[in-house]
Amino acid sequence: MTLPHAEHLGRARTAADFAAVIALLDTDLSCAVASRRDLQQAEDRAILGDGDLAAARARLDDCNMAIAMLEKTIAAASSRRAAAAESEARADIEALGEEIEGKAALLGARWRAARRLVEQLREELFEADALTRAIATANGLFDAAGLPRLRINLAAARRAAMAGPRAAAPARLSRAGLEADRLLLALIGPGGALDPRPSLRAPVAAKKPKTRRG
Repeated sequence: MTLPHAEHLGRARTAADFAAVIALLDTDLSCAVASRRDLQQAEDRAILGDGDLAAARARLDDCNMAIAMLEKTIAAASSRRAAAAESEARADIEALGEEIEGKAALLGARWRAARRLVEQLREELFEADALTRAIATANGLFDAAGLPRLRINLAAARRAAMAGPRAAAPARLSRAGLEADRLLLALIGPGGALDPRPSLRAPVAAKKPKTRRG
């Protein structure tokens, strides 16, 4: 007896290939089981004198052998499919490992760039602070000299420098990323360290009612 779907089974390599062969074998098995019921009934009739008993039993034996062969082939194909699926999963994990290794290298580059930008920001803030102190000192001299028209409005200059579009935060951001974003925005937001003015939503202090003196 030839192996059922031997050609398809021999060409199968992936889990999907084996699943397709198993589907064909399952169909054949269902047909064989249905045929066996008919052959069993034919054997019963032959025992009662209706038909050739030897021929009926030979056909039933052949059908049983075919069913046994199909079940054995399905078990072997299922085992090979499981092995192929495991191999494919391992290959996927290894590919993911290579991908993550590349992302880790990119992450390191991003962190180095972030550190470099933070250090650059610190240098800019140091220079800005020195310029702010120099301008504030000059403003005091202009006031003392009676030349207020020469004063520089530091608040207006700061607001103009802080204006402009902001980068949109991604929809999915980690808790650490959200905290870092809040810290950076707090520097340039109204009332922040670099723009020390009352926030637009800052509570307004209520005036105390006047009381009459007795």
